[in-house]
Amino acid sequence: MTRPLIRPATVDDIPALHRLVRDLAAYEREPDAVTATPEDLRIALFPRSADPAVHADPAVHADVVEVHGDVVGMAVWFLTFSTWTGQHGIWLEDLYVEPEHRGRGLGRRLLEGLAARAVERGGTRVEWTVLDWNAPAIRFYRSLGAEPLEQWRTQRLHGDALARVARRARDASEVSETSETSEISGISEAGS
Repeated sequence: MTRPLIRPATVDDIPALHRLVRDLAAYEREPDAVTATPEDLRIALFPRSADPAVHADPAVHADVVEVHGDVVGMAVWFLTFSTWTGQHGIWLEDLYVEPEHRGRGLGRRLLEGLAARAVERGGTRVEWTVLDWNAPAIRFYRSLGAEPLEQWRTQRLHGDALARVARRARDASEVSETSETSEISGISEAGS
């Protein structure tokens, strides 16, 4: 029997990653919530610099698990930073293994790989969220020693609220620039 392979994703894995993201959304009861395209994932995971001589570092990464040449699981992650510890950590955005491949330790191996990466980089934590109704995942995470942060609540700005808050910042910036221009004009006029 071929041993499953855990490895960093490559650009050739984009179609499989997109399929897994859609499968995860369906599992999480949000099948229509995925708006990311394969091209969106390619740009995020494998950005290209306008200058071919300059390497563009991705802000997000993915590891995959491959069984018999097929990608059957993924861990999508990015670096975080704790001002309290002064160290980086890893945020696990998505962990997913196809249902027919669960129970074989693949999710555990993906998480162990992230933990090793965090420690190798001097990181102090790996964090993620889990839906409160996902009892199998919660049991799995507890078996690893993960602790719930019950006192913390995830907050999110998106959609209209995000646009409204961004507009306020832009409007405040325009007012500030207008004030600065008026002050500079006033100085110039006073000095003439």
